Amino acid sequence: MAKKDDFTTLIQNGYQFAGNSIVLGGAMLDGEVIHGLQIKVPLRTMNRHGLIAGATGTGKTKSLQVIAEQLSANGVPSLLMDIKGDLSGIAMPGTDNPKITERAGKIGVTWHGTGSSVEFLTLSGEKGARLRATVIEFGPVLFSRILGLNDTQGGVVSVVFKYCDDRQLPLLDLKDFKKVLQYLGNEGKAEIEAEYGQFSAATAATILRKVVELEQQGGDLFFGEVSFDVRDLARMDENGRGVISVVRLTDVQDRPKLFSTFMLQMLAEIYATFPEEGDVDQPKLCIFVDEAHLVFQEATPALMQQLEAIIKLVRSKGVGIYFITQNPVDIPESILAQLGLKLQHSLRAFTAKDRKAIKMAAENYPITEYYQTEDLLTSLGIGEAIVSVLNEKGIPTPLAHTLMRAPESRMDILTPLEIDQILQRSALVRKYNQEINRESAYEILSGKIAQAQEQQAEEEQQQAAADAPRQRPQKEEPGMIETIAKDPLARQIGRTVARELTRGLLGVLGLGGRTSSTRKKTSWF
Repeated sequence: MAKKDDFTTLIQNGYQFAGNSIVLGGAMLDGEVIHGLQIKVPLRTMNRHGLIAGATGTGKTKSLQVIAEQLSANGVPSLLMDIKGDLSGIAMPGTDNPKITERAGKIGVTWHGTGSSVEFLTLSGEKGARLRATVIEFGPVLFSRILGLNDTQGGVVSVVFKYCDDRQLPLLDLKDFKKVLQYLGNEGKAEIEAEYGQFSAATAATILRKVVELEQQGGDLFFGEVSFDVRDLARMDENGRGVISVVRLTDVQDRPKLFSTFMLQMLAEIYATFPEEGDVDQPKLCIFVDEAHLVFQEATPALMQQLEAIIKLVRSKGVGIYFITQNPVDIPESILAQLGLKLQHSLRAFTAKDRKAIKMAAENYPITEYYQTEDLLTSLGIGEAIVSVLNEKGIPTPLAHTLMRAPESRMDILTPLEIDQILQRSALVRKYNQEINRESAYEILSGKIAQAQEQQAEEEQQQAAADAPRQRPQKEEPGMIETIAKDPLARQIGRTVARELTRGLLGVLGLGGRTSSTRKKTSWF
């Protein structure tokens, strides 16, 4: 009994906050929920980032759903990366059942079926408002890092951007960049060398292959206009609730390059656009990255440095980033160290490698005398997690085995008809799904090359016309022999005439007037 009292006092003191907070669930000890002992997270520290981890089917998605809808109810907008396609139900009220009522009673909360204000966004062919960015918005450094270029190749990319900037050639999409690169290696080679120096054809070819690789993963869908304004992610609805933007990404699981490109550009744009906030009472925006390993699995060292820097700095903009993945080892240690909230569902220990990963995961949490963390990680039930958050002073709270509260929105996907109805009301769809293809570097340079080719062809024709009188020989009338040589009928007539002429000549010479007897003697013919 003393253990339970001590534990209750520890949790009450550790999770008591002065400002607003959201309830994650109820604290558990020895497998039982202690009624009314709630595990909360203060809104003031929600910009300190976080991690939601656990094996498949342990409740990660539902925990994400709970946090996002509670943030929305407190006026905090969210951006959700829906990789698996199972987050759309957050737009509709959930349905009550005895298990939900029982769970809510144990935790000490009242459950109401409530849907959130939702916008659907897309990077590709899914339904939703289109997310795009122009090449020029990336800038040469970020664009080079996305392509995984070395310093020499990145220098050439900088030259391309500078050339386009000096000549007002808009770099909007990937075909613009490819056209400029090809032009500077051919028609514009002398111009670029005179002003910016030489670059090798091999370097240009390598950059071009990297761009083609990005295109094949769907980069041509992402780069272009209308460019998405990240300030549209931090909106409230008419009732003061934060709007939840759901990016539908079910068709990009096999295109991690596109996903990491989008993530990096979006974070960079948020950091550049959002004003400096410092410590705020609640975040301006929270971003939840499901299947977070897709962001990191193909990230180059340079790209990882960029991500690290942005994650460290974006906190001061009032933005929190939450990674959802199966195992904490999926997240690089340099980024894992930046995550204040840690919510860990059950892990599976099927192999020696799994057991090693569980041991490493247990070491990420505060030491406690009430749990054997390593053992607890493999015995958590569905909808249970171990939780540690940062208090308002930035100090980790005591580790708590937690029964997570149930989402108040639908725990299932929407039908296509329901999604269409939401999209019909969407102002963002009307704003961003219009097709714009204004004149950019591709069209300008193509026109310039075509004009140069026409001019060159015209000059060649004029020169050929000027040289014609001097080079064309006088045409002579064909003679009889030439006519005979060319015409078959004339050749036949010629042979007949020649034969008769020969006979006549022979007759003149006295050979033709011989008697028959003479011909027999001589036998000439």
